[in-house]
Amino acid sequence: MRRALIAAWLALAALPALALPTFDEVRADFRPSETLVLSREGEVIQRLRTDATVRRGQWLPLADVSPALRTALVLSEDKRFYEHSGVDWAAVSAAAWANLWNQRTRGASTITMQLAGLLDGDWRQGPGGRTVTQKLGQAVAAQVLDRRWRKDQILEAYLNLVPFRGEIVGIDALARTLFGKAAHGLDEREAAVAAVLVRAPNAAPARVARRACGVLREMRRQAHCDALDLFTAAALQRRAFDASEGIAPHFARQLLRRVPPGERVRSTVSAPLQRVAVETLTRHLRELRGRNVEDGALVVLDNATGEVLAWVGSSGPLSQAAEVDGVLAARQPGSTLKPFLYAQAIGQRRLTAASLLHDSPAQIPTAGGLYIPQNYDRQFKGWVSVRQALAASLNVPAVRTLVMVTPDAFFAQLRALGLPLAESGGYYGYSLALGSSEVPLLHLTNAYRALANGGRASPVAFAATPRPAFTQALDAGAAFIVGDILSDANARAPTFGTDSVLATRFWTAVKTGTSKDMRDNWAVGWSRRYTVGVWVGNAGGAAMHDVSGTSGAAPIWADVMGWLHRGTPSRAPRPPEGVARQAVRYGPAPDGGRLESARDEWFLRGTQQALFAIDKIAESDYQESAEGQKDLKPTARILAPAPGTIVALDPDIPPAHQRLRFEADSAAVLWRIDGKPAGQGAQWAWLPWPGRHCVELLDARGRVLDQIPIEVRGAGVRARE
Repeated sequence: MRRALIAAWLALAALPALALPTFDEVRADFRPSETLVLSREGEVIQRLRTDATVRRGQWLPLADVSPALRTALVLSEDKRFYEHSGVDWAAVSAAAWANLWNQRTRGASTITMQLAGLLDGDWRQGPGGRTVTQKLGQAVAAQVLDRRWRKDQILEAYLNLVPFRGEIVGIDALARTLFGKAAHGLDEREAAVAAVLVRAPNAAPARVARRACGVLREMRRQAHCDALDLFTAAALQRRAFDASEGIAPHFARQLLRRVPPGERVRSTVSAPLQRVAVETLTRHLRELRGRNVEDGALVVLDNATGEVLAWVGSSGPLSQAAEVDGVLAARQPGSTLKPFLYAQAIGQRRLTAASLLHDSPAQIPTAGGLYIPQNYDRQFKGWVSVRQALAASLNVPAVRTLVMVTPDAFFAQLRALGLPLAESGGYYGYSLALGSSEVPLLHLTNAYRALANGGRASPVAFAATPRPAFTQALDAGAAFIVGDILSDANARAPTFGTDSVLATRFWTAVKTGTSKDMRDNWAVGWSRRYTVGVWVGNAGGAAMHDVSGTSGAAPIWADVMGWLHRGTPSRAPRPPEGVARQAVRYGPAPDGGRLESARDEWFLRGTQQALFAIDKIAESDYQESAEGQKDLKPTARILAPAPGTIVALDPDIPPAHQRLRFEADSAAVLWRIDGKPAGQGAQWAWLPWPGRHCVELLDARGRVLDQIPIEVRGAGVRARE
């Protein structure tokens, strides 16, 4: 009866052993604590930790583990590993005899038995040690493992599953964390320390060093343990295995928010392009360090699919905020919103590419006062075509265009293109034409991609997307015309010159932009296959020093675009249906000169026009008398600004670049502001200063002819009660 009970008990203890997994099943179920992000070519571009509870590296084949470590582990844990059948009965007998006489022993648990405990929690040692049943079950399971698995499979699985120190599990994580190298590179000294940590994972460094010295001498009789204690102490404090490593950290984080994490995740990023993008951005930012430029970001999209081909979120070691993702950070886009404004006006048939806009001083009444847009160079070009106004990035014509379109309608257009504007069109007002809103580089670049696709927009793709879902966000003909304007080197010459970095040797369309106080500099453009967006500035918002549209982001854009088309041509797109080409000429300018040269221009069908001229010229400052003589008006008066005018400084233009225009109906006058001489003549431009002011008009003798009160409001300046 007793024998039957013992047999039944042994059979019950052995039952879990019958359900042990195969080696292939254990390997397949292994999950690292990190995810490897692969490029579209299959190359690892980023390693990112995704399990904060444990630090477990990749599964390593036994051949990738150094021979020294394999030898040290067997000597330390199971000297007869290659001889016994899972249980070392000689060691069991020695341990039992030692326990009988109360002598210390190193135990009889073999590597195979320990692996059985790692595979099935029922046999793991608890705080009070293993029970007799657990020990028997573990012994039976070890013998089953030894029959079913090869010795090299047992050792390989053990090395990958065994806990070491703290949160570290597996030899890959241990080697990279404590020794800063791959497991195949561990030498004898490192191998001895690693082997000791299996038995004493949380022991003090001095104790680990003593035991490692014993293992080292078993490996090599003449081994020396000099300074082993210092080496061990340093290794146990090291944490060389970073949570993230690679060339695309910001992209990897965004990718894993959109796809389920796994051991390996294939992405859309091209590894060679990503390296070029990182190197190009870093190199140019080093050149700009003297101009107080520290950060930058870059993104490349595939026009057809929207796939992200490159994503550089920061300048890395050059930045004091390397973790901030500049591709997603919201910044003021400056003039880069102008192409969408003109495309909307052309699509609504309010303007054509040949239409004339007046680049002159403008004072637009708003609820907060007069909005007075200025050009960046504080110069005005007079009457210019839409083509030149957009290509040369003139501010005043853009604001006049927004007056036609209305801020609310333009706001709706930008939202349709996927730009996540935080406020309403009324909130931004007419400054929306000059990029007073904040948008991320990713969304802005994708909106330009819509221009490249004939006004069709689709979301950015992080995984392969052969058929993106497009929506028609802009008129196809208008998008084509805007692209033709932004590719016109002659049209941009008045601002950027004829030898601009924007003029590539292949077809591209590009726009630059600079936000207020030179805090952000942009270059966004496309070729036939790619759309590239670049931002440079400072993550903390500090202003750059003397960085223009062609010295900041544009050279980076040009270099990346040049690499993309180093062996691939980019030809101008074909005009869509509904677009016609028409020869146009311009009439004389108001001063008798010529407005613009005759040329062929693109139009939406039905809007063609052959001649563009100015029908009416502003009245002269003089009045004709009955006898035909020109006489000055009898009393000089201030014509502009009006009394009580409230001037709101434009937050998108550096204060030193803004001017308020004063006009009088006489040329022989002097101007005085707050009792101080300020200017002279019938027209005069003043640098606005926040506060309330008294403007006086004086004759040559100093007599006050007229006076008005005005108020200037600016950021950070409160109006008086």
